[in-house]
Amino acid sequence: MLYAIGDIHGQIDELKNALKLIENDGGKNAKIVFIGDYNDRGPDSCSVINTLMKAKKIGKPWIFLRGNHDRMLTWYLEDQPRHDPNLYHGLTWFHPRLGGETTLLSYGVDINQERRSGEIHKEARQKIPKDHIDFLNSMPLTHETADLVFVHAGIRPGIELANQAENDFLWIRDEFINSCLNHGRLIVHGHTVVDIPTHFGNRVNLDGGAGFGCPLVPVKFKGRDSWLITDKGNLPMEPQH
Repeated sequence: MLYAIGDIHGQIDELKNALKLIENDGGKNAKIVFIGDYNDRGPDSCSVINTLMKAKKIGKPWIFLRGNHDRMLTWYLEDQPRHDPNLYHGLTWFHPRLGGETTLLSYGVDINQERRSGEIHKEARQKIPKDHIDFLNSMPLTHETADLVFVHAGIRPGIELANQAENDFLWIRDEFINSCLNHGRLIVHGHTVVDIPTHFGNRVNLDGGAGFGCPLVPVKFKGRDSWLITDKGNLPMEPQH
């Protein structure tokens, strides 16, 4: 048995609540898989990453997968900021849809519009701790069990897991979510917002929109069976077709 938590997006209070729900369910020392996207949009990416790093340091059996937003942050902090070509034309990490500015604000970076981009970048590299970046860069792209494959965005249907591209693990959307193909194991992912974590038969989507102010609802798995963990108890997830 294990638990999973979807895209957090800087929502520290929602993260704390999700962890409390798991603890109250008897999962205080249980394995938890985090599906990625720890930063951006929400108000306190710094605290989210701090909380997860502290848990790792004390030996919590938690698994942290990398999301596309996590990679955008680490790419921005390179010597020369790197733009992600998977973004739509005209969008940058700083656009409100992406939420990069809120991440920098959580680290105390001055993002005044009167400042030059290079000045902001230099300050960000000074104020965002190296161990935070090392933590994000160290994250794997997938986690596998006998019944489940955990990944941030999804997989390209019909391609063996070993042959999948990193950009698909982090960014794929329509080709994956519109596919009815049996992937063998159940794919557990986030990235594409739904109203509440939902079972779609061949996949389970964990992204309930926490980055946009919705609750962060954890999910429990036993084999391929799954339950929403709520303050009203466990709710079985029935496949929606």
